Amino acid sequence: MYLNRCRALVVSGLVFLAQPLVAQHKHNDYPIQPVSFTHVHVQDEFWAPKMQVNATVTIPHTLEKSREQGRIDNFLRAAGKMEGDKLSQFTFDDTDIYKVIEGASYAMQVQKNPKLDAYVDSLITIIGDAQEPDGYLFTFRTVKAAKPHDWIGSKRWEKEEELSHELYNSGHLFEAAVAHYQATGKKTLLNIALKNADLLVKDFGYGKEEKYPGHQVVEIGLARLYRITGKKEYLDLAKFFLDVRGPKGTEYNQAHARVVDQHEAVGHAVRATYMYTAMADIAALTGDKSYLKAIDDIWNDVVTKKLYITGGIGATGNGEAFGKAYDLPNMSAYAETCASIANVYWNSRMFLLHGDAKYIDVLERTLYNGLLSGISLQGNRFFYPNPLASMGQHQRGEWFSCACCISNMTRFLPSVPGYVYAQNNNDLYVNLFMSSASDINLPAGQVSLKQTTNYPWNGTIDIEVDPRKNKDFTLKLRIPGWAQQQPVPGDLYTFADATKKPIVLKVNGKPVQYRLDKGYAVLQRKWKTGDKITLDLPMETEKVLANQNVKDDLGKFTFQRGPLVYCLEGPDNKDNLVHNIMVEKAAPVEEAFEASLLNGVHVIKTSGVGTKRQANSTALLQTKQPVKAIPYFAWANRGSVDMTVWVPYEASAAKPQPAPTVASTSKISASIKNTRTLAALVDQYDPVDSRDSNYPYLHWWPNKGTKEFVQLDFNQEHTVSESQVYWFDDSPWGGCTVPASYKIFYKQGEKWVPVKNTTAYEIAKDKYNLVKFEPVKTTALRMEIQLPQETATGIHEWSVK
Repeated sequence: MYLNRCRALVVSGLVFLAQPLVAQHKHNDYPIQPVSFTHVHVQDEFWAPKMQVNATVTIPHTLEKSREQGRIDNFLRAAGKMEGDKLSQFTFDDTDIYKVIEGASYAMQVQKNPKLDAYVDSLITIIGDAQEPDGYLFTFRTVKAAKPHDWIGSKRWEKEEELSHELYNSGHLFEAAVAHYQATGKKTLLNIALKNADLLVKDFGYGKEEKYPGHQVVEIGLARLYRITGKKEYLDLAKFFLDVRGPKGTEYNQAHARVVDQHEAVGHAVRATYMYTAMADIAALTGDKSYLKAIDDIWNDVVTKKLYITGGIGATGNGEAFGKAYDLPNMSAYAETCASIANVYWNSRMFLLHGDAKYIDVLERTLYNGLLSGISLQGNRFFYPNPLASMGQHQRGEWFSCACCISNMTRFLPSVPGYVYAQNNNDLYVNLFMSSASDINLPAGQVSLKQTTNYPWNGTIDIEVDPRKNKDFTLKLRIPGWAQQQPVPGDLYTFADATKKPIVLKVNGKPVQYRLDKGYAVLQRKWKTGDKITLDLPMETEKVLANQNVKDDLGKFTFQRGPLVYCLEGPDNKDNLVHNIMVEKAAPVEEAFEASLLNGVHVIKTSGVGTKRQANSTALLQTKQPVKAIPYFAWANRGSVDMTVWVPYEASAAKPQPAPTVASTSKISASIKNTRTLAALVDQYDPVDSRDSNYPYLHWWPNKGTKEFVQLDFNQEHTVSESQVYWFDDSPWGGCTVPASYKIFYKQGEKWVPVKNTTAYEIAKDKYNLVKFEPVKTTALRMEIQLPQETATGIHEWSVK
């Protein structure tokens, strides 16, 4: 089995450089160019193990799961090499194979691996066999299933603007093909991609198929093909796909306006950020600056109104989309892993255009927090959404039916060293900090840099410069915004303590004066072998406050240390609870590195109080307790637990531990298997309205028209005469509404007997629905619920008296 054969793949300092390009072509491009990750040899204690886990665990795991879940069978059936017409679930599933080939190619650029190379070759053969003679490659149509998938339409491209994902598949094919060619020098996958790209050039354009991609990414892929072939038709087609977009489409896929007329981030966050990345690429490659005003405005909109403190984007699961300005719920935060990866791509491009450190500040925040949280420490469990709070209802999965985030992670992690350095003529940018040895070619000549640091746990960075011969060039060292008391550009987040801390920069042991230019310390001199730069960043624990317009974070702060955002997690705190904790804004903190915790993390310790409701009293019971925080990226590696990023410092923001009631002390059961949401029925959280998804709730989606139940088995016999239920209803866009009807039953012996209600069974949204009944002495109550014919139903809270 490949999963076992691939264990030999490891990441080390060895680098095998890419083969020569298909053709060398002069063209416009970004004024600043990244230094390829193949030139940055990471020996970092933080990143090198993560890249090794990706190579030895994540890539084999993803390939094996892709095989198990029918991704490879799709191509075999399309090629006529396997009987039957059964396909996997989604029309974009082919891209999981493309993305993992891309990730494997990057890994092979870091270190050769003959077994992985051979396995990838076998996959490419299967892909080539599935391609139609004219270059069309879309297994879901080529298979000609007896019952075709609803999304593909009756002919090619018919539903491309909606759901078919034909062009999305092509985009990921193109990216994988370039990566594979550059890693191996083989043109096998590249030839497949070029044949497909030539078909797109033939079919699409003004006067031909005047359609835009429903899910953007093909534009980025075409730009990559153009870079290595110089074939202008690929660049022209990428620009066409952007320019033909809007204005008669929807916000969901950013087709509500022409791309140059868009100035706010709306709709599906992954589609959006892939599009903004493509707009930057095409602006750089064509020299046409018409897109820049739009993406500059959109970037400001995201960073000042729609960015989570973790760097996550896309606040709502409804459409996996950006929310309204300052609408950043924590428990229901979507913040998809793919969106974080796309956010890194976009901010990297914005830096290459503008040369401003603020884009790397956002990139770094996303990279160390909202992106890295998407994969477990072991490398084989994943998050699709990355919430900022949990009451145990979120847990990592080994695979998802929609596996885009998993395969995306495999291709992203090997490329991380490519974000460390960039160059513009003889200006050399140091953007990220990780122990590494690098060889960089400047016009002035070759320069070797050796970076030594314990970042992100420590703020000291040493850089040894070896220019081979004494040379004049400029080093630009990023001074992170967090080190200058600005967590993000703008005022969405601020540090509670705005006092600036000293930032010390030394050359050969002596402090130097430097000027700041767009967030970079500029060091211009004639460098000689043995020169050593030391940058000391003030890595202290800060308390971050959100803008007052972010209602979900009022009265709360979060811990940040260096680039890392912290969270409280159940296993580190009293009673495995965190939502009942309050910590004073001025509470002193201690820091310590715990080598045995979560593969070794720096933790933050302080003191706070645990809050608890008391029966028949509005006063909170407060008990002093120690409080411990861990880096957010490492959460959910110890099972389904309580977690919160934002810590209340005001009682109004805390969620006290519930007081014991008849309901909360009962055993809860229901006609669903998802027991993780059962406790939500009695957590005493009063929802804002029926749509409120900021705390867990129980639901029966996707069931429709069925009869369901919930049941409370009391801890002893009680006399009860009243029920209150608050329905979950996320209509018209969601799948739940209030029920068609419901009834309350009590247990009499072994029988369930309906209560004799003295008030009507009210069914209404946005309120507690009260029903009174004649008192009954019983050990259990059951609520039977008739779901509507067209929707499911959910419950926020159920209390009885």
